[in-house]
Amino acid sequence: MWVKICGIRDEVTADQVCRLAPDAIGLNFYSKSPRCVARDVAVRIAAISGERIQRVGVFVNQTVDEIEDLVIACRLTAVQLHGDETASQVAEVVGRLPGLPLYRAWRMAGDSVDDLAIHLRDCRSLGVIPAGCLIDSRVQGAFGGTGHAVPWDALARSYDPGWPAMILAGGLTPENVASAIRIVRPWGVDVASGVEAAPGVKDLDLVRQFIEHARTTSAG
Repeated sequence: MWVKICGIRDEVTADQVCRLAPDAIGLNFYSKSPRCVARDVAVRIAAISGERIQRVGVFVNQTVDEIEDLVIACRLTAVQLHGDETASQVAEVVGRLPGLPLYRAWRMAGDSVDDLAIHLRDCRSLGVIPAGCLIDSRVQGAFGGTGHAVPWDALARSYDPGWPAMILAGGLTPENVASAIRIVRPWGVDVASGVEAAPGVKDLDLVRQFIEHARTTSAG
């Protein structure tokens, strides 16, 4: 089970989290997020995290120039688009950063992801297939990190197995991640607020528990 700990914003936390060996950490560059990381800090985190842990840059409605600049400066090894980006914008990012995995975050509203089907169809028409789709909950005025869970049963029914690998996010905690994995059967899981003592402040014991519970649960 691929595990990402998102919203790392300082070097000390980065070092502590990376010692727990998640598959990826998320560096959030959305200025309105309480988990936004400063560019110079992100550069130093890249040196701390090493090459075994994926560094995913999280972007919300930012220009391709901004994304490319931060990917290069901060030595990011993947990109996550978490805003309202169109298929053509996704294709532009992929074209500018060939070979870099791109995860498309999708905020689920209601009991289906039918709108994601349309978006993926548009991406395919442009020759682009995301490396994965991160499914989060849709909360008005927010772009992730809200602590709200998606309807797991409905997601399991509506997510087409032929689509890109599914990464489950939204309201996950050490206490519920095992149940979520058994119901939804995702390829990976992503957590931010569910392992925090306060917004943007990671609780290392919760991070450790989350990774352990996710890795010891079968998605089958």
